[in-house]
Formats: sequence, C-alpha cells, structure tokens
Amino acid sequence: MADSTEPLSGTQRAAVVLLSLGEAQAAEVLRHMDAKDVQKLGVAMATVGDVSHRMVEKVIGEFADVITQPAKIGDGADEYVRAVLKQALGEERASSVIDRILTGQNTPGLDALKWMEPKAIADLVRHEHPQIIAIVLAHLEGDQGAEVLKCLPEALRGDVLMRVATLDSIPAHALTELNDVMARQFTGTKTAKPAVVGGAKVAASILNFMDAGSDETLLQSISEVDGALGDEIRDLMFVFDNLATMEDRTMQAILREVSSDTLALALRGADPRVRAKVTGNMSQRAAEILIDDMESRGPVRLAEVEAAQKEILAQVRKMAESGDITLQTRSEDFV
Repeated sequence: MADSTEPLSGTQRAAVVLLSLGEAQAAEVLRHMDAKDVQKLGVAMATVGDVSHRMVEKVIGEFADVITQPAKIGDGADEYVRAVLKQALGEERASSVIDRILTGQNTPGLDALKWMEPKAIADLVRHEHPQIIAIVLAHLEGDQGAEVLKCLPEALRGDVLMRVATLDSIPAHALTELNDVMARQFTGTKTAKPAVVGGAKVAASILNFMDAGSDETLLQSISEVDGALGDEIRDLMFVFDNLATMEDRTMQAILREVSSDTLALALRGADPRVRAKVTGNMSQRAAEILIDDMESRGPVRLAEVEAAQKEILAQVRKMAESGDITLQTRSEDFV
C-alpha cells in the first residue's frame, strides 16, 4: 500500500493518472504501450494502494501542466523528442528506442515478440541463421533476451551473443523483410535510414540477466574470438563488485530490499570494498550481526555464493527498471 506521505515514483504517478481515467480510456492508453511497460503499470495500478485526494489532485495537476505546454515543433523537434524520452525512460533505455523512432522504423512484428514467452520465441527462431536470431534478441529487453538465449542450444549461444555485440545497423529493407516474416505484413521502404540495433551494450544487458556461470562462459567464448570485444562487453556489464561504487543513499535503498541471510551468503568472498560499502550503510549493531553471521557459517559452495549475488543483482536491476535507483557499470567506475 502506498504511503501518501511519501513521494510517488514515476510509474506510480502514471498509475494514478490511468486509474483516474476510467476503464475504457485507460485501456486505450495501455493499448499503445509495449509489453514491459504494460506489465510495470499493471503492477503499479494493482499495488499503489490508498492515495490521498490531495496527492491525486497534485499528480493530475502536474500531468495537465505537462500536456498543456506549447507543442515543440520545427527544427528542434528531434532534440525535443530525445530529451523527453531520456527524461521519461532514462539514458540507457531511451537510447535503445530513440533512433528507431526518429528514423521512422515501424516493426510491429518484432515488437509483438515482446509479448511472447521466451521459450516460444526461441522455438520460433532456433532454426534461423544466427544473424537473424541476433537481430531478434537485440529488439528485446535485456531480461527477456537472456531468457530466450537460455532456451537456445548451448553451442549456438556464444555465436549469437557475439553477433548481437557487433551489430551496428542493418539496411531498412532487411529489417522490413524480417519484420514481414514475423508480422506477415510488409512495412518500411528500401530508402529509409538504416535501423540502429544491437551493440556491446545490448550484449552486456543480456549477459547481466544470465545465470551465474553462464555469463562468464559466454564472455570467454567471445573473448577467444575477439579479445577486445570481450573486454568491452565486460566493462559494460553491471556486476556484484559495482555495488562498491553505489551512492550511500542508493545502497541503503538496496539493503532494505535484501534479506540478511542472502546478504551474508553473497558477501562471502566478495571484494572488501563491497563489504565496506554494505557495512558502512548499516547501523553499527546491524553490521556486527551481519559479520557474526558470516563468520559463524561453515563452508559454503561457490555456486551458493554466486546464486545469492545473482539474487541481489536481480533485485538491484528491478529497482533500476522502476527508476528507483541508477546503475553504474564497470566502465563508469572511478571516473
């Protein structure tokens, strides 16, 4: 239940607006959103709880102020779209859609895959050329792409992920032909600008959601073929050690969502900087209990430690997706 005394997140504010519209209008708005945003808003609408009339009026008033601002048209329209999307989605998520919007790319067939189960997507593309599979994965969110990759034959995964990492742009007509296969309708033209997809950051995002051990195995297979590319992907990944560079307020928010048992297990063998960051953002008594818990545990398997770290990282990425925190990758450390 939402506490009306605390500020609402962006997703919760959007949920308040939709709940205020009525069923028919809210459904019409959701119809124009992609699967991931619908899921996020659906959860927010179901869990936002009791919100005071004053808060509802404030949210609706701010929303009305935004939509009644003069339209930004003319030569600066592209930059305005970029700025709005970055503000709404964050730098990382916005960058994956900005170029498609501004180049007029229309890919309903590929976008429809976002509503499918990962195994169904894998079954649909497993017999396609690895380059085709890479383009499909590049159009998915990182977590969904990771689930699809897990469902593909192990021998195929490294090749596909390397192709994702080396994707830059593909001719519009090629994208159109692929979309036609998925949507059974022809869109786009051969004179349109190339679609910008894939890249090392997309590959890193997919690897971030792979199981413990699988990410390193895939990275190693890529590094054996292209060492520089493997290093670039690794630098763009968010890993457990990155927790050491989190702001104190962010770390405190993360600790509120993680159980002490999971934390004690995950910190076994962790970088001392991560331990210091964690204990430094706890009360002295809580830190002492955590350290005692770690020291009193008997030997544990490395797989258990990695699983606990993955559980924490999954929670961190969930918080980042909702806009509650901002992730910092290896390449951003100590800049």
